Amino acid sequence: MSRGFAYKWIRGGRIITASEDFQGDLLLGNGRILAVGEDLKTLAQLQNAEEIDAHGLYVFPGAIDAHTHLDLPFMGTSSTDDFETGTLAAISGGTTSIIDFAIQEPGRPLREALNRWNEKALGKAAIDYSFHMAVTDLNEKTEAEIPKLIEDGITSFKCFMAYKGALMVDDGQIFRLMKQVKSLGGLVTAHCENAELIEVLSREYLKEGKTAPIYHELSHLALGEAEATHRFITLSRIAEHPAYVVHLTCKEALQEVMDSTTRHRHPIFAETCPQYLLLDRSVYERPDFEGAKWVMSPPLRTAEDQEALWAGIRDGFIQTLATDHCPFHFSGQKEMGKENFTKIPNGAPGIENRMNLMFTYGVRKNRISLNRFVELLCTNPAKIFGMYPKKGSLAPGSDADIVLFDPNRESVISAKTSQHRCDYSAFEGFPIQGEPVSVLVRGEWVLRDRKQLAIPGSGQFIKRSRSGGSL
Repeated sequence: MSRGFAYKWIRGGRIITASEDFQGDLLLGNGRILAVGEDLKTLAQLQNAEEIDAHGLYVFPGAIDAHTHLDLPFMGTSSTDDFETGTLAAISGGTTSIIDFAIQEPGRPLREALNRWNEKALGKAAIDYSFHMAVTDLNEKTEAEIPKLIEDGITSFKCFMAYKGALMVDDGQIFRLMKQVKSLGGLVTAHCENAELIEVLSREYLKEGKTAPIYHELSHLALGEAEATHRFITLSRIAEHPAYVVHLTCKEALQEVMDSTTRHRHPIFAETCPQYLLLDRSVYERPDFEGAKWVMSPPLRTAEDQEALWAGIRDGFIQTLATDHCPFHFSGQKEMGKENFTKIPNGAPGIENRMNLMFTYGVRKNRISLNRFVELLCTNPAKIFGMYPKKGSLAPGSDADIVLFDPNRESVISAKTSQHRCDYSAFEGFPIQGEPVSVLVRGEWVLRDRKQLAIPGSGQFIKRSRSGGSL
């Protein structure tokens, strides 16, 4: 049900998509974009549309975060944002759709996990959402479930090559999943790290009495990530299935993606996150256990890796920017690992910072163009994961998911002013220039002049199409 005018006329904004950049208007109605043009005054007046003056603002498609973990039970606790607080925070950062993860319990049906995550979102999500299916136990019964899941719009599947004994699947399971999902038009994604290496190194450090957060980073080596990335890509080449690497962090893993694309002509999609572009491993050496705030897997890398990732984005080897938002309080949750770094819950907040950070430190520093910015945050995730052109586009017929963005609005990131439910910010003190001021989801205001208007539970499940991982 509409909470305002039946039609809305956004006029005079700088409309920016993955391929266009011009001053113009949008006409919205029935939750969709009805028209796009340089001057829609006559058409808007015929419809008695609400007039929204967007002069001085950028008009972007709503951003899509294809990697979040809301209300996730993990490592003896749960991530602090649920589908209400997490999606409200997402709105503040210009995100209008998320893809979270329904994670199978080993030995249990995939459908059971999907039902559980649907229940988590129902009545709480304030923006539209879908799920990747995380497969932790592939067998004949779970394989039989996959065709119906894809038919129901769950078209992407995740494998963990880390978290041995909990979430990890072996190479044979990954390969079998790739072959089946390829035949059904879906896409397989993976968390690429060498679990065996992590286990051996972690055990050695603990045996030596080395328990601080820095040893998490030293156990999760960049070369181990590269080896797992190589293995995942090799399996995808044998299966002739274009695959997707989540949260890629280092130059060695990026080189594996580049080799696949250029030498072997085998398409691989890669995702990275703002933390890997803007933070480095030095945070793990902070005193008083503070480094635990940034314990995540894979961990933060070096300044050299940051530059390699920016180059990978520039050259088209990295196609998407997500957040891997998985917040745990420092007090009481991260502190669970004070005597043992392997007990620190892995993850950090970031769902509301992605657009602001990438505009400030990407666009403003001439690392990416405005069109590339929209491509990375909006259009590519929509295309790869079967939501385009309904999502990720400013075109007639697309959902009216729209961000009005003030490129000159200044702020400083702080836990005190953040919307997420976490007692710290991973980007505390980062200056920002450029911020969403108003956001619409399917034509309804969810943020206006920085005031939250979203109704928890108004988000809808996105039934995704069989993209097969294509751009």
